[in-house]
Order: sequence, then C-alpha cells, then structure tokens
Amino acid sequence: MSERVVGPTGPLRGELVIPGDKSVSHRAFLLSALADGPSRVRGVLRSTDVDATRRAVEAMGVSVEADGDAWVVRPPPVLREPADVLDCGNAGTAMRLLAGVVSAEPWWAVLTGDASLRGRPMARVVRPLRAMGAVIEGRDGGQRAPIAVRGGSLRPTDHVLDIASAQVKSACLLAGRRVGVSVTEPGRSRDHTERMLRAMGADLRVEGNTVRLAPTSRLAPVDVDVPGDPSSAAFWAVAGS
Repeated sequence: MSERVVGPTGPLRGELVIPGDKSVSHRAFLLSALADGPSRVRGVLRSTDVDATRRAVEAMGVSVEADGDAWVVRPPPVLREPADVLDCGNAGTAMRLLAGVVSAEPWWAVLTGDASLRGRPMARVVRPLRAMGAVIEGRDGGQRAPIAVRGGSLRPTDHVLDIASAQVKSACLLAGRRVGVSVTEPGRSRDHTERMLRAMGADLRVEGNTVRLAPTSRLAPVDVDVPGDPSSAAFWAVAGS
C-alpha cells in the first residue's frame, strides 16, 4: 500500500467553470428534439450518459451538430422510427424519459442499456405509460429492460404517483404532450421539465403538487444555457472555504 502525506499549503486561488447539470442536459436534447425549429444548447455536460440521449434523438431523425461550445439541434418535421435499438448505456434518466417520448409516436422502439441499467426497475414508469394507452413489453413483465414500446394512441390521463419522481413525472408529461395529462405527486420533485415546457410555449399549470399540461400542438424552439451542476461545485466550494 502506498502512502501520501499532504502538508500545509498556501490559500487556493483561481477560477473554474463547473460542468453542466446532467438532468438539464438530458432534457435540453430531448425537448429540443420535439420543437418545430432549431435550438441552440450551451453548457451541456460532456458525459457518456448525456451522449446516450444525444445519440437516441439522432436515431429518431434529429440533427445534432457541435458549434463551438454549443450544440445546434434541428428536429425533422416528424420524428422517425429508429432503425435499431436505442442504447441508453447506464443512463436511467435517458431510458425513462425516452420511454415517454416514444410512447407518443405512432411507431415501435426498443430501449435497452448496459447490464446495470437492465437490472434497474422500470415498472414505475411503464405502469403510467400503459395507463395512457402505450403498449409496452419487456423482461419480467415489463419491469426490466430491454423494453419495447408501441405508442401513438394515447388518451388524456390523470396520474397519481405513490412516490415523488421527476423522471416518472417527466415521462408522463412528454408522453401526454399532444393529448393533455396531469401528474399529482405526494411531494414536489424537481421541475426542470416543467420549466422548459413553459419556455417552449406549452400551457402548463402547477396547482400544489399537481402539474397539468394542456394538449400542445407546437413547442417553440428555444436556446438553452445549461446551468452548472451544484453537486460538482460542492467540492470546490469546500476547498475554497
């Protein structure tokens, strides 16, 4: 075993840019892919998880091009059926939110991931999407990936969640964007998706712990500046103190 001794040193000085927030980075790519024009996204976290979301929207016909420190996202007139399985890697956020996106489309898609993600529970997002009319099959009765989704014929649904979950709430909102949907949680979860939908012109209201999204025929493109991740900043805040 090697041993390192860290002795006293002078005060830390300098400036740094904190990496972008992962949750917002996922949503920036997904929601920009649903807009009716090009969006510009800056500050995206460069990570394998976020790359999985970028590759997935590209597989549905979205053009995503690097432009300096930004990404330009150009959606097609309609999303297309992927020609291959959508591999989410180890990104649970990607798989759960993509399940909501593809549930609203009139075609078939298969979502999978690495061994770790294939072992994680998907029932909590599959159940509400099935209640809206999506046909979803998968391992262990749809509780484990790979999951196959046949979407398109959804109905407006009022969801009441047992556990507050930003991922499940977001999947329901993304699935119900054309028909309308509401989601009630026992407590408020983070609201990145709601903020972005509002910025894109969606008629979305929050009443206590309930989020209501009216049927939306158009999502306007929007430029997104992804904020820094507070958890990444924490280490440097401690060091600076």
